[in-house]
Amino acid sequence: MGSVQLTDHKVTEEIDKDYSLEKVPRSQRNMGWLSITNITLGIATAIFYFQMGSVMALQFGALNAIISSIYAIIVAGILGTFISYLSAKSGMNVNLLSRGGGFGYIGASLTSFLYATNFIMYCAFEGLILVSAVHTFFPNLHEWALIIFFGFIVIPLNWFGIKQLDRIQKWSLPIFVIFLITAIVISFYTPSVFEGPFWTYLPEGVQVGGQALLLCIGVQHGIMGLTALIASDYARFLKPKDIKLGSVAIGFVPQIICFGIMGGLGIWFGVRLGEPNPGVYIVMLLGIGGALFTMLTQLRINITNIYSSSLSLSNFFENIFKFTPGRRFWVVVSGISAIVLMLGGIVDHLDTAMTFQGVFLLSWASILVTDALIVKKALKIGQRYYEDRQEYLYKWNPVGVVALIMSSGLGTFAALGYMGTFLQSTAAFFAAILAAILTVIIAVLTKGKYYSKGTADDIPKEDYIA
Repeated sequence: MGSVQLTDHKVTEEIDKDYSLEKVPRSQRNMGWLSITNITLGIATAIFYFQMGSVMALQFGALNAIISSIYAIIVAGILGTFISYLSAKSGMNVNLLSRGGGFGYIGASLTSFLYATNFIMYCAFEGLILVSAVHTFFPNLHEWALIIFFGFIVIPLNWFGIKQLDRIQKWSLPIFVIFLITAIVISFYTPSVFEGPFWTYLPEGVQVGGQALLLCIGVQHGIMGLTALIASDYARFLKPKDIKLGSVAIGFVPQIICFGIMGGLGIWFGVRLGEPNPGVYIVMLLGIGGALFTMLTQLRINITNIYSSSLSLSNFFENIFKFTPGRRFWVVVSGISAIVLMLGGIVDHLDTAMTFQGVFLLSWASILVTDALIVKKALKIGQRYYEDRQEYLYKWNPVGVVALIMSSGLGTFAALGYMGTFLQSTAAFFAAILAAILTVIIAVLTKGKYYSKGTADDIPKEDYIA
């Protein structure tokens, strides 16, 4: 009986260490940079990046897809490194960082809710790739039944938080690598539908550079902001001694793998096999092993999607409604919401969803980095640390809120084609630059008045960023 109670206490303690509504105290920032980077690889190894690479290569040419991937690694890597550093220094994820980083207590709730919906939406996209692969191999199984099964299975895999995620990703990574190498080797012995070197492939009427390259960059923008921001959910547990090396690793390694390796292999597979859908060509290469490989990769990414969405929903409902049922409740809500989106055919609206997501997330990331490096550090406006407690914060801070609304609004307007072809393809980047400029202007005009109601005396000097 005593053993059972001890086990229950240990499980409860592990769940509580998710810190979904508060910053991680320094005593609990005890994970090495290798462990946290390993967790982020669950995001980076999603088959969705295969699909992006394959689609871009077949529509716009392999070299344009490759150049856009290098661009994505650099931009998302820089943003991810800075955000990981801020998260590790403060012990907060981006939802909490936003409170004292220019948005205010309630203003940050807007970003939390939109952030959560992005993860739920991606969980649905990734889940449908999995369902498609399994259904291709087992056509007698109804798609709706597969959606419900694979939608619910990620819920128990998320029950015990960050430590469970680390174990799952750690043990599944070698299996993933074996499957991936096998698919690459088999593809070498599969006749290519394109005779020349894969990087020379260009559809008829398409050139390297110009509009085709801009369209590829536009596709990358749809996911770059998410991969940069999501690092904060895990970097907040980083050991203080690992902050410098860990921030770079957590910021860049996932980008190199998702845009470089996974995206690059998607380009390779797409051109050689003449097929944009990895749910089809992975099964074609590996047979039932392809269905198992897809199942593994999609479960790896979806447990991180559900984890991050549960943190964001916890923040939103605690801020707005004072409703705090715990992170596990939001794990269930996120999982069921993803199932509903899958059953409702969310994949039919992928382009529209990714366009708005790219604009919103890159603008948000730009505001957080600009606020830290220019407003707080260079201009010495506002507090030199991040505050997440309601008693010290104003409900709204116009610095982040106005900058985000204006940049996202104009960015979406540009993405819909109302501001010319060039800005339509670069809308997210345009919105991010605009967000950075507006952040500085509004911070200077308001003189930092809305950052904090007072100075806290219990913030460790090691948590200061300026």
